[in-house]
Amino acid sequence: MIILLMLIPLSVMLLAVAIGAFVWAVRKGQFDDMDTPAIDILHDDGPPPAETGDTVERRGDD
Repeated sequence: MIILLMLIPLSVMLLAVAIGAFVWAVRKGQFDDMDTPAIDILHDDGPPPAETGDTVERRGDD
């Protein structure tokens, strides 16, 4: 029964920390755009840029 005197205030403090973290994230704009990052992965990248200049071939010594 004595343990409840410690666990109840501890759980209330943890709840306050969780609510504070949520409020902080909302104020910082973490939940503003939830759709665009998930859709960005579906778009293909453009073609790679063409290489210019001379290329040097490496020859291995056999």
